This record gives sequence, C-alpha cells and structure tokens, in this order.
Amino acid sequence: MTSGPQLITSASNTLVKELRQLAQDNTAYRKLGRIWLEGDHLCDAALKRGVKPQLAVFSRSLWGQESFRYSGEAVRDVVLSDEIFASVSSLESAGQIGFVIETPARPAIDPKAPSVVLDRVQDAGNVGSILRSAAAFGFTQVIAMKGTAALWSAKVLRAGMGAHFALSLVEAVETHELDTLQVPMVTTSSHEGQLLQEAALPWPCAWLMGHEGQGVDESLAWRAKLSVRIAQPGGEEWLNVAAAAAICLHASATGVRG
Repeated sequence: MTSGPQLITSASNTLVKELRQLAQDNTAYRKLGRIWLEGDHLCDAALKRGVKPQLAVFSRSLWGQESFRYSGEAVRDVVLSDEIFASVSSLESAGQIGFVIETPARPAIDPKAPSVVLDRVQDAGNVGSILRSAAAFGFTQVIAMKGTAALWSAKVLRAGMGAHFALSLVEAVETHELDTLQVPMVTTSSHEGQLLQEAALPWPCAWLMGHEGQGVDESLAWRAKLSVRIAQPGGEEWLNVAAAAAICLHASATGVRG
C-alpha cells in the first residue's frame, strides 16, 4: 500500500455491491473469479498459507484500532463505514475485516493423494466440517462431485475454519474423472460391510462420503474396494455425514493399515 486506504461511505458504490454479492451469493465466486473471506480467523489462515489478498476491507471502527495487523498485506486497502460493512456481511455479527482473494484455479486430481470424495453432500456445515477433519487427519485432497455444496461459499468457508488453505480442492467433478484415482476407495454403510474398528484400512485411500439423505450413489459405490460400517451400540442411526467422516478419517490416521 502506497497512498493509504480508500474510504467508501456510499452503499451504492460498485465495489460495495460486488462485495455484497461475494458475501451473500454462494456461487458468485465462480462467476466473478474472487472469494470473500470474513473475520480474523479466515484472514489469518489465508496469510499463514501464503495467500496474497487482492483487497483488504476494514470497518471504519476497526481501522482505527487494529489496522496495523493487516495493512499492507493486500494489494489494496479499503475502509467501509460500519453500517456499509454490516450490509455487506452475511454474518449475524459482522467480522469487521475481510479479504478478497482470487478464486484458485481448479487443480488436477492427484491420483495418489489421500483423499475425501464428496458425493452431493449439500449442507454447508457438513461440508466445512469434513474439510476440517480431512486437514486434521492427513488427507490432502477433497474431490467434490457435481451437486455438492459450493466449496468456497461463505457458509462452507466459515464452517471450514481455514481448512481450505491446507487442502487441494477439486470442484464439480464428473464421475468419469475418478478414473484417474490410483488409491483404493473406501465407503461406509449403516448395515453392510466390515466393522470399521476391525478393518485393515488401506493407506493412502479415498473415503467416499454421500448425500445426507440418499447416501452414496450406486454409480460411485461400486468403485469402492472396501465398505465398512461404524458400530453404534446405542442402536440408533444418529450419525450425520460429518460425524461419520470424522470417525472414518481418524481411523485412517490412527488405526491398523492394510
């Protein structure tokens, strides 16, 4: 930054309209080629992974208090009045700091990477939670089939808590593209297959996690080398896909490997 931040006080400003679209439209990043990160945690996570923001956006009240933490990190700094920042935000309580970054180019599928394949997982909270588990347990690639929640949407970003920047994310994947995977695929079932704690899990592998209501589509399920089930001694099938993913990925990271 060479000449200080730009102060914007008009809600009809073109940049403000674009920021609002990025923050509130789940797929705007695909059309605009930019992503909105809101709040200290996400901004810090991006910087720690070497991401250079195009734009740093501050609320006016925050700029006077803590601008030194982020000023100069982006190509350009902008300050919005508190009211306008709140109108941009999709949070109940606006984060007061946001970055705009370039939408990453869609990477090629790494055929040998420990992976998680998401088959039409639609709840943003579930998707973000699975990304966190993947990053925590040594999985480096997440492959989202068509019909899965937009990985870089504001809701998934919030739920992911910075995990996005530790992973290679491949979106809108067609079934035939999975032919490139060279690691065995593992899936779960509520009533079939070997108990997870008794299975010799392959490593690296690709865990296949399915739609919240319909599960894994048959067109994908046949690709799995192994199907396992999670013991639920309580007798009820209460686990949602995010909880099941956490259990399975942890088992891969710490259990017996075949």
